[in-house]
Amino acid sequence: MAKVKYYYDPETLSYRKIERKKRKTLQYAMIFLLGSALFGFLFVFIASQFVQSPRERALKRELSNLQLQYDILDKHVDDAFAALENVEDRDNNIYRLYFEANPIPNEQRRAGFGGVNRYRKYEGYDNSKLIIESNKRLDLLQKAIVVQSKSLDEIAVLAADKEKFLSSIPAIQPVKNEDLKRMASGYGYRTDPFTKVRKFHFGMDFTAPRGTPIYATGDGEVIRADNRSTGYGNHIRIDHGYGYQSLYGHLFKYNVKANQKVKRGDLIGFVGSTGRSEAPHLHYEVFKDGERINPINFYYGNLSAEEYALLLEKASLENQSLD
Repeated sequence: MAKVKYYYDPETLSYRKIERKKRKTLQYAMIFLLGSALFGFLFVFIASQFVQSPRERALKRELSNLQLQYDILDKHVDDAFAALENVEDRDNNIYRLYFEANPIPNEQRRAGFGGVNRYRKYEGYDNSKLIIESNKRLDLLQKAIVVQSKSLDEIAVLAADKEKFLSSIPAIQPVKNEDLKRMASGYGYRTDPFTKVRKFHFGMDFTAPRGTPIYATGDGEVIRADNRSTGYGNHIRIDHGYGYQSLYGHLFKYNVKANQKVKRGDLIGFVGSTGRSEAPHLHYEVFKDGERINPINFYYGNLSAEEYALLLEKASLENQSLD
């Protein structure tokens, strides 16, 4: 039962009962409720600033983990760029230089993407800047890798062609040193053995016994193996490609036939003295783009420096040729 409260009335000199008006009571109730609501809101606000809910803590951990993953990804991208730059440097300064190809400028390797905004879908988030920058770097890395991959494909083609070119050049002596009696005559003016007139000798004569093996000086295809060329007797011509041909004259017999593919070092025939020849020997010529050139420049494939110097000395002597 609620307490009954009284107050002293000095006019009547008596105690009167306090009557609470309903309106006043309602006001007090409203004030109480409003105060309680404000206090509760203030409490929740303060608590939210210092106390996190389990869900908030989980989201914060997830965000922190994502930030860590982006940092790790950024480090991996840095490492990938560093490795790629090393390959690019060797590509420009070693591979492309060796194969006489123009280097790829850095502006082409690191070119961005023009036109529309490729990263619009990543805008409007708390970490948009981080996400956009990461995607930009990944796109640049991917494009740089594609450019480098195409460059290496080009280098592979150049390397294969270079290897074919190097194996095709007539680069060895057609008769082995141990089979030679002597190097009779070189490229240049020599005395004709039949007319005794000084005239230009367009090949090199290697004196060797009849039947001495003769070897192809480079990869190629035999285009002639016959005796239908004046003066050469039985002879072989090999087309090496790249404008190079080699000729082997005065043979005793053949070991190949026309249209046959040969490799450098293959046995193609044997020394003889057919045609316009004074004694058994091999007359050897090299052509470049249809012009006869000095064969002495093409023996780096199987002679030492000392052997080459001796051959050069003998080839420079102006003596009598054997054909």
